[in-house]
Amino acid sequence: MRVGILTGGGDCPGLNAVIRAIVRKGELVYNDELIGFLDAWDGVRERRTMKLDVSSLRGMLPRGGTLLGTRRGSPYDHEHGLEEVQATFRDMALDALIVIGGNGSLSVACNLHRDLGLPIVGVPKTIDNDVVGTDVTFGFNTAVQIATDAIDRLHTTAESHDRVMVVEVMGRHSGWIATHAGIAGGATAILIPEQPFDIDEVCALLRGRHERGRYASIVVVAEGAEPKDGTMAGRDKVYDQFGHVRLGGMAETIAHAIEERTGFETRMVLLGHIQRGGTPTAFDRVLSTRYGVAAIDAVHMEAWGQMVALRAGEVLPIPLSETVGKTRPVDMHLYHEVAEVFFG
Repeated sequence: MRVGILTGGGDCPGLNAVIRAIVRKGELVYNDELIGFLDAWDGVRERRTMKLDVSSLRGMLPRGGTLLGTRRGSPYDHEHGLEEVQATFRDMALDALIVIGGNGSLSVACNLHRDLGLPIVGVPKTIDNDVVGTDVTFGFNTAVQIATDAIDRLHTTAESHDRVMVVEVMGRHSGWIATHAGIAGGATAILIPEQPFDIDEVCALLRGRHERGRYASIVVVAEGAEPKDGTMAGRDKVYDQFGHVRLGGMAETIAHAIEERTGFETRMVLLGHIQRGGTPTAFDRVLSTRYGVAAIDAVHMEAWGQMVALRAGEVLPIPLSETVGKTRPVDMHLYHEVAEVFFG
């Protein structure tokens, strides 16, 4: 078979490991020809490609980012986008396309299969861990480890200066990174999009620690966290070209509010894209490899319109329609029954 591969949306540790696994099993077991499309859907529309084979992917397992490049956007954003994608499939004699992406890319994949009947298989990817239908996405474990390492380092400087450190991590709609890194790093409080916060309650936790002689604190904030109505000013809504709210800056707002209300010296730390970069953890390398092998198997099963997912330890295909337009929230039992036990 002639199989195309693209990576869409934000980059993520483990993408190259997925590509490597698809190519290795595709070439050596199925005798497939593998083609990589550059820069996500733009590469499909414009037929910008690179040949993928086992020899060209040596050394890619531990490498972060994606050798194919990635962009946001969709063929649906362009006047003749759907026709261009159809023509690429036809003129390049593609038997299948494997789409490795998050909620946006997988939604596009599902819609293209539905609208055009294209033979597409998806692989879920996002460090936010918020794709519905799978127990975990690759890249999440790496992001949590990076955030936890940063929190560990911030504890020592916070303790040296008796400061409050407000650490902002990624998590637009779901606070998975914040919750896991906050638990692992011993945070004083964890603020997530699923649970609007009251800044006065946060300040009360910090005052309580000071009264007990604990003068250093770490507050972990997901970038999408919002205050309860009427408790403090929210963020100004600024949108990017794709209609997404530009996030970031909530930690700075919270840091100023904490210092104003408590008088405690407070600093803000924005981890930003550091969480996306660098070498994937061993867990993510294994998960990525399993997803890649399962994806090329799904192609040969002709499981079109489906994505591979991890469920109860097994990787299997499920309908892409299960994830379209949805976001997987944090397990609130984990947040309330585990994380909150250690607040304050």
